[in-house]
Amino acid sequence: MLTERQQLILRAIIDNYIRSAEPVGSRTISKREDIGYSSATIRNEMADLEEMGYLEQPHTSAGRIPSNKGYRFYVDQLVHMPFMRAEDAQHIRRVFAEKFYEFEQVMNQAASILSGLTNYTSIVLGHEIKSSRLKTIQMIPLSSHSAVVILVTDTGKVENKTISLPKEIEIGEVERVVNLLNAKLMGVPMAELRNRLHTEVAKELGRYIQQCEYFISLLEEALKHEPDDHIVLKGTTNIMMQPEFRDVDKVRDILTLFEQNEMVVRLFDSQERGLQVRIGSENKEQAVSGCSIITATYHLDGQPVGTVGILGPTRMEYGRVMAILNELADNLTNAFERFYKSGA
Repeated sequence: MLTERQQLILRAIIDNYIRSAEPVGSRTISKREDIGYSSATIRNEMADLEEMGYLEQPHTSAGRIPSNKGYRFYVDQLVHMPFMRAEDAQHIRRVFAEKFYEFEQVMNQAASILSGLTNYTSIVLGHEIKSSRLKTIQMIPLSSHSAVVILVTDTGKVENKTISLPKEIEIGEVERVVNLLNAKLMGVPMAELRNRLHTEVAKELGRYIQQCEYFISLLEEALKHEPDDHIVLKGTTNIMMQPEFRDVDKVRDILTLFEQNEMVVRLFDSQERGLQVRIGSENKEQAVSGCSIITATYHLDGQPVGTVGILGPTRMEYGRVMAILNELADNLTNAFERFYKSGA
């Protein structure tokens, strides 16, 4: 366990290094008014902190920099989450007060805000809710033998697929089919649509069109629904502005990772409540072993439905980023619940 003096010195070193990106010496720390120890005392404590694995000494400098272990202790024990600047909080709340017609718009806005406020790479990951339901279905004729089927879910997702129409079907019949589908399928979970098509729609559909079986097969394909993850990345090149990432190969590996959705989901996905901070080698992917990832979940009816997060250097303003993520996650939760329950 670190002594109170060691904790004070470790915090001062990390705070200074976060601001300067330069190794920190004992003389620099001794000049701080909140320390009150001589340079020699600080130097001895720094040597002990290095021996315990909390600090490292780059071979080119007499100063010290935090290790991953040092950052972990800092985040868990020393960092204090500051209040957000009033103008930042007001900006976030003003954006979320706007009317959105698709939740993807909310995700885009959240990612842009987060990247803009932090200058790191931001991500908003939204899982499609398993219980999402059909809000409405439309069928718009494109020609005498084709139409586009538009599905709108109660979470604001819009899907559209083009189908071929039976030659004999008339516009009036299409309208009756759409009315029947809305009457029978509105409010049905998306995953159950094709099953309900056969159990509740097929028999009655035979009253409207002659080629019922053929039309049912077309609708079955149109109603095919594959749940997916929605990923919004912003500021992907911000990592290049950090002095730790002057190595072109390092940057290339990270940017390549951003192009792999499955990898991004694996890195940022979190079903744990609250803020999660992974530092350096705690991230299993080699490409981001020199980065920190901070995530927070947003919820619907108390259940996590998505993640908002940041990727940046381990030399990160942890307290400020955590405060911003907390505020964004709360606003995403409120926006999602409002959107989902009101049907936009």
